Amino acid sequence: MQRIGVFVCWCGSNIAATVDVEKVAQVLAKEPGVVFSTDYQYMCSEAGQNLIIDAIKEHGLTGVVICSCSPRMHEATFRKTVQKAGLNPYMLEIANIREQCSWIHKDKEQATEKAVILGRAAIAKVHLNAPLTAGQSPVTKRALVIGGGIAGIQTALDIADAGFAVDIVEKKPTIGGKMTQIDKTFPTLDCAACILTPKMVDAAQNENIDIFAYAEVEKVQGFVGNFTVTIRKKARYVNPDLCTGCGLCTEKCPQKKAPNEFNLGLDNRRAIYIPFAQAVPKIATIDADYCTMLKTGKCGVCSKVCTAGAIDYKQQDELVTREYGAIVVATGFEPINVEPYGEFAYKQSPDVVTSLEFERLMNAAGPTGGTLLRPSDKTHPHTLVFVQCVGSRCDGDTRGKSYCSKICCMYTAKHAMLCREKYPDTEVYVFYIDVRTPGKNFDEFYRRAVEEYGVHYIKGMVGKVVPENGKLKVQASDLLENRQLHIDADMVVLAAAIEPDKSARPLATMLTASMDTNDFFTEAHPKLRPVESPTAGIFLSGACQGPKDIPETVAQASAAAAKVIGLLAKDHMTCNPCVARPDELMCNGCSACEKVCPYGAIHYEDKEFRGPNRTMLLRRVAQVNPAVCQGCGACTVACPSGAMDLLGFSNQQIMAEVDAICK
Repeated sequence: MQRIGVFVCWCGSNIAATVDVEKVAQVLAKEPGVVFSTDYQYMCSEAGQNLIIDAIKEHGLTGVVICSCSPRMHEATFRKTVQKAGLNPYMLEIANIREQCSWIHKDKEQATEKAVILGRAAIAKVHLNAPLTAGQSPVTKRALVIGGGIAGIQTALDIADAGFAVDIVEKKPTIGGKMTQIDKTFPTLDCAACILTPKMVDAAQNENIDIFAYAEVEKVQGFVGNFTVTIRKKARYVNPDLCTGCGLCTEKCPQKKAPNEFNLGLDNRRAIYIPFAQAVPKIATIDADYCTMLKTGKCGVCSKVCTAGAIDYKQQDELVTREYGAIVVATGFEPINVEPYGEFAYKQSPDVVTSLEFERLMNAAGPTGGTLLRPSDKTHPHTLVFVQCVGSRCDGDTRGKSYCSKICCMYTAKHAMLCREKYPDTEVYVFYIDVRTPGKNFDEFYRRAVEEYGVHYIKGMVGKVVPENGKLKVQASDLLENRQLHIDADMVVLAAAIEPDKSARPLATMLTASMDTNDFFTEAHPKLRPVESPTAGIFLSGACQGPKDIPETVAQASAAAAKVIGLLAKDHMTCNPCVARPDELMCNGCSACEKVCPYGAIHYEDKEFRGPNRTMLLRRVAQVNPAVCQGCGACTVACPSGAMDLLGFSNQQIMAEVDAICK
């Protein structure tokens, strides 16, 4: 029989305001095996932990139940506490009477009754607990950063500066991400390229960083400290070791009709191209969809003019496999497709553009050389209308997103100010639901647009945009003046919502990482572990976790790097002892557990067993690698014969909890 101690936490008023903690302690004291039961205001405090340690020693406790907050918060803390007292840390159970009880009940009597039931279930489980010993596994001293935008670059630089090797995998031909397409940054209006380009160069020149541009992650196996990743290096049809980035091939290529992705299709590029002048790595790439040589076997101009002999039309995709101790996700964002919003005439008129397209039109390296021209007739626009929240905050509208995209208010204010500064003859109107400027100096920036630059901010929504006689007829409402407006605009700019990159969902599946309903990666804890995924060894950087501006992205990137450095600094990782264990006598070798295991921890072996008449039979049975198993429990659910069990969460223990709840 176990000697169990029960400790009920008040958590200030978080629990005590709704649960009669003294009564809970008194009732649980009468449970079989409980030799000590008490309550205390803050069990996680130093005094509370000392109370637990003293009780273990004084009463010879062999098991501990703590009725407090979620084990996600303080299970590690309390395990260390009982270990200090000489007790195996896995002889501890936590009954969550805060999140699962006090926070969701208003009636004190009902909440107290439920707290007793939860405590009783934890006691029943402790009776069946057995001491477990955590093993160790080595840590590979290399990190993988998936995504080469400003988030990925900053994370990689910080990790590399700490002396660890880093690989950046970027699906585009160059690193830099969305920031390379931006002209100025808010709230300082400094040049985006002037900030980003030195960091791109630093990443390329850092001896601890390898850049896999024009590549994608193909497969991920393993666990924290020991990931094995297969990377597909897509064929550029250009030898990166020979290409000097001179650009002669991009000038001579006769195929000029490929849409320029970097300029969002606002102009065309050639079939062989370098995305922009400061590209890193500065290596040409051939677009197989437009290259005449690759499609018909006729042309070869780029090969003829390349003095370095870098063109290789027979180049194939290459698979590279490397091992990593940690993985950082920095897949970034994309603006949503605004075509479903037919009321804004985006498909009907080239003069209706998204904010990112407008950014390219204002950029000196853009399709118009930095001169703002209407895409339809290349004339200078005099009246511009900016529409806020296109696809953001769309509750009930299936075309858009329910969340605020966070950056739109500020970049619209930036665009409006740049327009008025560069072209004082323009009239600029901004239609908004409300203006959100929570960052440092953000509100002052917005007020400058109104007070100093004379931008017309109108609280209201644009109902319809109609192209007519070379103008855009904008119908809108002014809610403050309670009137309808009709504006003849030359251009309409849509502040499109942002969403996660399309690669995020399949990547999350490979990483067994959690995502929310909007396909943003979910953090392990929104307050205490904001840059960690619930999957150990996977970290989050930048807009893959939610909408962010550049300063916030860089801050999170460095935070993720700090977590990775802390992991890679260890020579060994302590393994989770709560791993799957098969009963070989019950296993029928069906492979159901092997198929559902996301970590590849299960394999099968042929073993001899004594059969009838003392004959030896050869049977196929499951085997679990405890160093790889992460204790997710998927195999225990899938096993049709009940042969697979989970240490620390066995079927017997779970059923004991159920029986305790139901009695």
